[in-house]
Amino acid sequence: MKPPHADKSSLTGFADNPLNRLSERREDAAFMTGLTENPAARTLVLSGDVPILRLDGGRLDPLFEILAPWRLGKVRELVFLGEGARGPLFATLIDAAPEPLQAAGCKMIDLRSLITQGALDSDLLGALGQAKSVMHWHQRHRFCANCGGPTRMAASGWRRECDSCQAQHFPRTDPVVIMLAVQGDACLLGRQGRFPPGMYSCLAGFLEPGETIEDAVRRELHEEAGIAVGQVSYRCSQPWPFPASLMIGCIAQAEGRDLLIDREELEDARWFSRTEAASILAGTHPGNIISPPPMAIAHHLLRDWLEEPAN
Repeated sequence: MKPPHADKSSLTGFADNPLNRLSERREDAAFMTGLTENPAARTLVLSGDVPILRLDGGRLDPLFEILAPWRLGKVRELVFLGEGARGPLFATLIDAAPEPLQAAGCKMIDLRSLITQGALDSDLLGALGQAKSVMHWHQRHRFCANCGGPTRMAASGWRRECDSCQAQHFPRTDPVVIMLAVQGDACLLGRQGRFPPGMYSCLAGFLEPGETIEDAVRRELHEEAGIAVGQVSYRCSQPWPFPASLMIGCIAQAEGRDLLIDREELEDARWFSRTEAASILAGTHPGNIISPPPMAIAHHLLRDWLEEPAN
């Protein structure tokens, strides 16, 4: 399924999520009960951070009937994700055991593998990303950060409340800046040791409190590569459920090309000409240097810059 939007963000992995989240109805218990009783209602199922999928004629299917998770393991949480073309969609967190999963013809597959394999429709991947992020939060916020008391789920899974001190806690999203530094006909790419062999990508880092997006870009590029940056322009974003980030993609105009690489953060970083960068994106680089795949925002930042007229 293709996203209905024309913005660049819609091209990235996990961004296709057309669910109507109905946030204004999350505290309407009768309405939510009605959604769970809808014959078209389905749920995604996760054990810890890993989705559970049914094997249906050799095809992977992440959609279960609402009551099915109770037959697979101990149910921890049920969260309303939204309503879409298929009907109401929920997410269920369970403690899964291998025997019931095998008996039900199910298997656990991590989300990175699912998006790499391209085995699911993009809107289901987007919903799985949403489910994974919110369930990751639930698993780690069972106790109040204010008083230490136990918390309980509220607002159909989009709030936790502490009955001891009445504090309310909400799911968090961690903003990350990811940027392609450019100067003239060259761009800066780096690699970390955990990357696949030959892969170079945009530099990235977490946004800090009291910091603008632009200043975060400038700080991260200075810290990791030792370069000064002037103008910063936003291009697109990507939900990144590992565990719950929003990647904020930018192009940064570098004021010089001399590098001072932080070897704790980067294995390498170098400037690539526009011609060389195009060959990286096309997979034809003579040194076998490759770019991140099209599901990654870094791929689209590089393509976006290459499609601009050369200075």
